Amino acid sequence: MSLKGKIILTLTVSLGIWYLLCLPRELFRGVSYSTVVTDRGGELLGARTADDGQWRFPPCDTVPRRYREALIEFEDRFFPYHPGVNPASIVRALISNIRSGHVTSGGSTITMQVVRMSRHRERTLRQKIIEAILATRLEQRYSKKKILALYASHAPFGGNVVGIEAAAWRYFGAPAGELTWAEAATLAVLPNSPASIHPGRAREALLEKRNRLLERLHRKGLMDSETLSLSLEEPLPDAPLPLPAYAQHLVDYYNLNAHGRQVATTIDLALQRQLTDITSATSDHLAKEDIADLAAVVIDIKSGEIRAYIGNSSPGRERNGVNVDIARRKRSTGSILKPFLYCAAFQDGVVLPGTLLPDTPVNINGFTPQNFDMKYYGAVPAGEALSRSLNIPAVHLLRDYGIGKFLALLKECGFTTFPLEPDHYGLSLILGGGEANLLETTSAYANMARCLLSLDDGPWKEPRALWQTFQALKEVNRADELDYNLIQSLRKAAWKTGTSYGFRDAWAVGVTPDWAVGVWAGNADGHGVPGLIGARTAGPVLFDILNVLPKGKDWFDEPEEGVAAEVCPASGYLKGPWCPESETVMLSPKGLESGACPYHRSIDGEVVFALPPAMEWYYKDYHPEYVPPRHSISDETMEFIYPSNGSRLSLPRQLDGSLGGIVFQLAHRNPNERIWWHLDGSYIGETTYLHRLSLTPSKGPHTLTVVDSNAATASISFTIL
Repeated sequence: MSLKGKIILTLTVSLGIWYLLCLPRELFRGVSYSTVVTDRGGELLGARTADDGQWRFPPCDTVPRRYREALIEFEDRFFPYHPGVNPASIVRALISNIRSGHVTSGGSTITMQVVRMSRHRERTLRQKIIEAILATRLEQRYSKKKILALYASHAPFGGNVVGIEAAAWRYFGAPAGELTWAEAATLAVLPNSPASIHPGRAREALLEKRNRLLERLHRKGLMDSETLSLSLEEPLPDAPLPLPAYAQHLVDYYNLNAHGRQVATTIDLALQRQLTDITSATSDHLAKEDIADLAAVVIDIKSGEIRAYIGNSSPGRERNGVNVDIARRKRSTGSILKPFLYCAAFQDGVVLPGTLLPDTPVNINGFTPQNFDMKYYGAVPAGEALSRSLNIPAVHLLRDYGIGKFLALLKECGFTTFPLEPDHYGLSLILGGGEANLLETTSAYANMARCLLSLDDGPWKEPRALWQTFQALKEVNRADELDYNLIQSLRKAAWKTGTSYGFRDAWAVGVTPDWAVGVWAGNADGHGVPGLIGARTAGPVLFDILNVLPKGKDWFDEPEEGVAAEVCPASGYLKGPWCPESETVMLSPKGLESGACPYHRSIDGEVVFALPPAMEWYYKDYHPEYVPPRHSISDETMEFIYPSNGSRLSLPRQLDGSLGGIVFQLAHRNPNERIWWHLDGSYIGETTYLHRLSLTPSKGPHTLTVVDSNAATASISFTIL
């Protein structure tokens, strides 16, 4: 081959290789897109602008029919047939430009315009030639459908609006698939002169272009005469419309975690709107009480999917914390975790639903929990203690169950907000000593219901324990529920409320066989408000939401699983040898490992029911049927009510700055008994009937001993901090 031939061959091969590689693998590399969030049916919930401030939705795969027909008719009638370049269009544009003396038409095909939009180069003859070459290569890589979708996704529509989907929402408040012929025609001609969309900027020319296009579409047989007439009467859009904003905090969440992508959520838009109305109205009312923030979550039990999400209500009302997604923010739990503890205790046989739990003053290493109503009831059945949300029985139960074991359970339930060691939380964990967020909490309640319905298992292996827990929560009757009688609902629900220390957080979570609903009320900045109580603020919202949810199954079926056991009706323990009566109760299998009744005893041939003195002291005031034993029980003649053995105490400071005393209290079975008190071996006084003594011990460890007239003794050790 001659040198000339070799040169020609080399150039030919080089040009061939260049042609094959000239088109970038990713056409719109570096282009940022809006974050777009839709509901489960594809309805737009909200969006955020792209990094460059443009409303540019992620590229679409298909182009709506009306817009496709209008675009092809206006921009490139031979688009379905040409290889990327239409020589006839170029010649026609050249003749038109020569006749007019300036550029009136570029002759670009839709494919060439896609290339130009991807390159952002100066519009010169040289660039035009390059675009034509690249267009033919683009036609070889993609189908006509794909090229049309690229154009529709990246065409400019005036201002900061890019792409057909963003334009449809900004100018017509609807998705592109719902555009009328007039709207589709408007958007088809708009990229030809995007500035004309704004009021006062050549809108007459825009209207003329649109109408001419509509007439061409009519002549082509794409619409009838009546449709044409109605379309010609449609006005042009005015100023751009705001995009939907039905779940702003959820959109913000995905803007951070799925930035620049289109996210299809499981939200139900109709339900989301209902929750928005409910929470906005309630939030506006609560704002008058200095309660600024309100969050709510609805979860479908059967699917486990979130159906509605209010990260913070009334986002349009200017206030501090309005942008805080409180549904995902960690907050003190108050009593909202108690059902998990009781259910686990029922499942593992630590207690039975009727087991009497102590409810007396307690001091555990300086921790002195109290019930919300500041009362003591002596002994309360476990199920009732849960339904009334009594704090002291829950603390005793957590101590018996184990803090570390309970933390492991919470993590298995899906909580991610308890990363520290058990000693950090202590027994206060069950009363708000830890933090959780509303979404995880509601999801954990939903999982309990799913397990009871045999849709999941998780940490819950015994449906019987779940059933017993939900039965207790269905009978909620708490002293802190100031508005409980005002809550009217036909919906049965297992529900729980919680109030954190200092009235900073109000919780309410409820479940039915179909739904789990969680509500939180408070202030994002953490300041407390008197009256910010779970049942008073969050509880009514919970039932307002339950009442608008689609109704399904009325209540959970009682599970067939379980074992029958004889239980003492007085103590709630398994029947002991001296229990005069029993009742058959279905329990979780490990319930058979629970203890036998410790309170029925045979003394001198007589069977008696005797609680420990401290429990008896308070119990008898609420149970007139309780008769203290006539016979002395040597090992339980008397018992310290406060403090408990091993307590760590601090002396109170008086108004004048001096140290005050601590009131020590004792219960004795014989109310007329005389008691002698000794501190560290030294006599300090005596009491009769009401056995209380105020002492001001020095700093450090001490031992307090009491003696009655029968020489019976009781002692405790304590430390003054």
